[in-house]
Amino acid sequence: MINKDQVEGRVKEAAGKVQEVAGKAVGNTTQQVKGAVNQAAGAAQAKYGDVKNDVKKDMNDNSRQNR
Repeated sequence: MINKDQVEGRVKEAAGKVQEVAGKAVGNTTQQVKGAVNQAAGAAQAKYGDVKNDVKKDMNDNSRQNR
C-alpha cells in the first residue's frame, strides 16, 4: 500500500528534477540549485514513506504470526 509521504515525496522529487533541468536550459544557476535541493528533499520524504510502509507491513506480519 502506498502512503502519502511516498506519493508527495516522489512528486516533489520529479518537480525538482524539472526545475533543475529548466534552470540548466536557461542558464539560471539559482534554479538549478533550488531544483537539486527540492529533488533531494522529495527523495528523502519518499524514502521516509517507504520506511514507514515497511515498518507497518512488518508489524502486520508479526501480528499475524502471533495469532
